[in-house]
Amino acid sequence: MIESELKKYFDRLWPICRSITGNGLRESLAILQEILPLELYEVASGTPVYDWIVPEEWNIEDAWIETPDGNRICEFKKNNLHLMNYSTPIDAEISWEELDSRLHSIPSMPDAIPYLTSYYKDNWGFCIAQNAKDKLPREGKYRVVIQSEKGPGHLTYGEAILPGSSGKEILFSTYLCHPSMAINELSGPLVTAFLYKELAKIKDRKYTYRFLFAPETIGVIAYLDRVGEHFKKNLQGGYVITCVGHEGKFTYKRSKHKSSETDKIAEHVLKNSGFETKLINFAIGGSDERQYCSPGFNFAVGSIMRTMYKEYPEYHTSLDNESIMSYKGLLETVELYTEVARTFELNDKYKNAVQFCEPQLGKRGLYPDTSQLEQDKDHLYKLLHFLSYADGKTDLVEIAEEFGKSALSFEAVVKECKEKNLI
Repeated sequence: MIESELKKYFDRLWPICRSITGNGLRESLAILQEILPLELYEVASGTPVYDWIVPEEWNIEDAWIETPDGNRICEFKKNNLHLMNYSTPIDAEISWEELDSRLHSIPSMPDAIPYLTSYYKDNWGFCIAQNAKDKLPREGKYRVVIQSEKGPGHLTYGEAILPGSSGKEILFSTYLCHPSMAINELSGPLVTAFLYKELAKIKDRKYTYRFLFAPETIGVIAYLDRVGEHFKKNLQGGYVITCVGHEGKFTYKRSKHKSSETDKIAEHVLKNSGFETKLINFAIGGSDERQYCSPGFNFAVGSIMRTMYKEYPEYHTSLDNESIMSYKGLLETVELYTEVARTFELNDKYKNAVQFCEPQLGKRGLYPDTSQLEQDKDHLYKLLHFLSYADGKTDLVEIAEEFGKSALSFEAVVKECKEKNLI
């Protein structure tokens, strides 16, 4: 059921030409509002946000090139990657020599249309598969048409919040600013939106969960300009959700802290997930963790991905499409991030109420009177192990690691100990 819902929203979001501003971004956020209650924020062009300025808004109606023999190529409405994102308007006849410098392809990937942008400098260009470029005539005039608008407007981002009982917050951040690409664009927002639906089912949440859908880099910078000081006091940790549409191994990119609760829980959940995993340290190449982990903030924000950006050959090309994405993989990632959140909820430094010698479990109805089945023994061993380590200094993830099991497998133990006032 969830896989079919993921596909339904993928199909609706896929054709939209998104950018860091503009109507395509707003249209995409409006579709996502059907899944979760996003509150939209608009930041005016020209607004200073830390060391950056919010750029002018860009909107695109259509674009194409007409060859000397009258054929249309690089038609925006057939594939929106044909147009360099943020291209300025033009309607002119030019020679092949003039066009060639503005016609971008990847010789090593002759069937791929590359994805290019020019956000912060007025420019225009088209992208084309090398195979198609090789067939173009070198003589005669080409007509280039770009029907775009660039001027004062706004940058838009969306945020949804699931409140918890404590003042501490967990952030799930994803970007929504690329045109039609599957893994590098839509996998992150789809997983994040459906993750909201799963975490909304958690009763008596301890943490407040924030879900951000913003243009990469400038959108998150604008967001932090609003909430950065609040996060300094309240953000426990978080994750950037991107490139989560493949099946296969999970990759975890640590925060700069490396040993934060964010990193500890992500690595613990991955270790017990049954999936092949890969762990890497923070590095500047990547996504919005660069902003969250910048020196002034240095938040404990990592990123759980599948096959990560730049490590799959279709990255930033038209070949990053539905054919290489797995709805099963998306669902698995929703489930894994849900386990991360549930582990945050359960993880704590519990203190055994009986600190000297073992507590008498029999009088509390926690010790069996007869011989046990293996599953009952496993539960008893977990209970005894948990109480032995519950010193008020060791958190549950550390206790579970000592036992060689997932922290979530101790959920029933923690519950009954609370009910019996043992912790």
